[in-house]
Amino acid sequence: MPTEELVIIKEASLTNNCPECFNQDMTLSFYQKHLLSKFYNRTTSEVTHIITCNKCNSKVYPVLWTEDIERSFEYFQKMVTAEPSSLKFTKFFYLMLLSVVILGVVTYYLFSTGIIKV
Repeated sequence: MPTEELVIIKEASLTNNCPECFNQDMTLSFYQKHLLSKFYNRTTSEVTHIITCNKCNSKVYPVLWTEDIERSFEYFQKMVTAEPSSLKFTKFFYLMLLSVVILGVVTYYLFSTGIIKV
């Protein structure tokens, strides 16, 4: 079962007012989802975002956004470029593949020379 990891693509400081504490120190973060497994590492095209207030440490959900926050979000969203989706195999995958190929070659050799008879 692969594990999920969210990698930060871009972080931006917002000077908009927090809906909770009315402070003007917030951070907008964009994350890209990566799936990590023993056999492969996969980069997905799924991009998520979160806005947090640096004073009260609360998450600002889209329901609470003001028009100013929405405009700032749309501006920074246009600037985000995610890595393309990709699939990279690990060394463990290649080691297992090599061992299966070697086992197949040895089995074929033993059956073809008559050492093992069916």
